[in-house]
Amino acid sequence: MIVVLVGPPASGKGTQARIMEEKFDLKALSTGEMLRAAVEQQTEIGQQVEERMASGDLVPDDLIVAMVAERIKASDCANGAILDGFPRTLAQAEMFDEVLSKRNLELSLVILFEADDEAMVERISGRFSCASCGEGYHDINKPLTREGICDVCGEKRFRRRADDNPETIRHRLGDYHSLTEPLLPFFREKDVLKSVDAMAEMDDLKFAIESLMKAT
Repeated sequence: MIVVLVGPPASGKGTQARIMEEKFDLKALSTGEMLRAAVEQQTEIGQQVEERMASGDLVPDDLIVAMVAERIKASDCANGAILDGFPRTLAQAEMFDEVLSKRNLELSLVILFEADDEAMVERISGRFSCASCGEGYHDINKPLTREGICDVCGEKRFRRRADDNPETIRHRLGDYHSLTEPLLPFFREKDVLKSVDAMAEMDDLKFAIESLMKAT
């Protein structure tokens, strides 16, 4: 079973992938983690990736696809895999489809995490964490109980990621729309695309995804 998660940054794909991994005995894989592992292990693909990254070049689609194709052959993917962040472009999707076809496999399900852009800007830009224990907070959704004091450890210092600002977030969302949304007609044509409300409560989102998985 090969499941693909598609959606804007911070829409909950990574969290849900980990939940699905445990629930359905599939291996959750993210492109970033696969790239880091390939480089660390100095595989043939990893060495090529490292050369590209060292020179500041983007890793080409064919190399990304080759890396994923190799990774899903591993024993921990025997029951299938959940792919978060791949395919990211139409070219990657088409090449990966050819890889699966040669192995007599096919995409089982593509889950689209739908979210309003401005709601995503609010969700991401409001995040901050305790500088000591790492507990996560949000200006609106999870504010501090006592102003300026961590609920968990009492620390008074907090951190916000430098790229969690509205301008950068809107730029990332723009990249998502221009690169990833052209994938959707490709998946629709294969009749594997289903959508969920990424802004729903965690339990509701989890239930919606489980229902899609069980119906596949």
